[in-house]
Amino acid sequence: MTASRPMSVAFRVDASLDIGTGHVMRCLTLADALAASGAECRFICREHTGHLIEHISSKSYEVDVLPRCHDTANANSIDGPAHAHWLGCPWETDADQTRLVLAGDRVDWLVVDHYALDARWEQALHGVYKKLMVIDDLADRAHASDLLLDQNLGRKPDDYESLVPAYCQRLIGPQYALLRPEFAALREYSLQRRRTPGLKRLLITMGGVDQPNATGKVLEALKACPLPTDCQITVVMGARAPWLEQVRSLAATMPWTTTVRVNIGNMAQVMADSDLAIGAAGSTSWERCCLGLPTLLVILAENQEEGAVALQRSDAARLLGKPDAIAHELKSIFPMLLEERSFTKMIDTTSKITDGLGASRVLEQMWKRA
Repeated sequence: MTASRPMSVAFRVDASLDIGTGHVMRCLTLADALAASGAECRFICREHTGHLIEHISSKSYEVDVLPRCHDTANANSIDGPAHAHWLGCPWETDADQTRLVLAGDRVDWLVVDHYALDARWEQALHGVYKKLMVIDDLADRAHASDLLLDQNLGRKPDDYESLVPAYCQRLIGPQYALLRPEFAALREYSLQRRRTPGLKRLLITMGGVDQPNATGKVLEALKACPLPTDCQITVVMGARAPWLEQVRSLAATMPWTTTVRVNIGNMAQVMADSDLAIGAAGSTSWERCCLGLPTLLVILAENQEEGAVALQRSDAARLLGKPDAIAHELKSIFPMLLEERSFTKMIDTTSKITDGLGASRVLEQMWKRA
């Protein structure tokens, strides 16, 4: 990088029905912060079913599309990451294709957010980047990174001690959570309105895909719960969620006014205006924490379990468990939750987890090391 050339950043990240949308969305948040500071960002994504390539392009970012791969026989090698099958092809194939995309364009930063990739892939790409940043949540595989981000509550730098080089800077904890700026902007408003807790607006959000239809299970279970008669329910889903139409039909049968909204652009405002959320235990957890929104957590994937348990242990959320446990847990939890003190304690604890300024902290470290 020189004074006459902006910092160049490439993101290797995917979305799919298996992977979900969260990895792409948090990379977009970081890309927006980088672009606002003068960097040039591009994305490299594979064309999985459920990809977000058009969405990324709509944000005016260049997207290099890797073709859907049919060579999946060796995708999940014995010595590979637990999520190797998410890549859809052998890591060597992905590395070759990514290297071809970046040939002649040695980027200042390559940012990798993919559970299926590890140090082997990262070292194979060494010649096309100057610095490597890895976004991880699992601490289950080695990395060859200069900078590593794990934004999860309960994670410790020592968890990566044997997994990254000694020179790797580790950014650990929700203070580094990659949240869009509107969450920090609405934090004061959101916390102010929670000084008088109540339950008039309930938000249900299970991410952009919700493969197991946890949303439908929540709506069915709520019919047996003592919600206030004037409660309004808002359901937020992704346009590619496979159960979207079934959820819309179910929403029309609810005893309370229930609205289904798709691909909304004002999630921070919707969260800030909600009194309680029932949501997936993923990266959206940090958005809810920033706004002090009390949450009942549902675990939709194994990789969400550790973070969800950490939030419950800190009294920042209540854990419902996996989708099959929703009906039983909601019926037993709701009477207690409707006591004002239960809400107050959760609001106070969850709002201390993160202030929503994580992206700026990560950005500072990237510029410092560029």
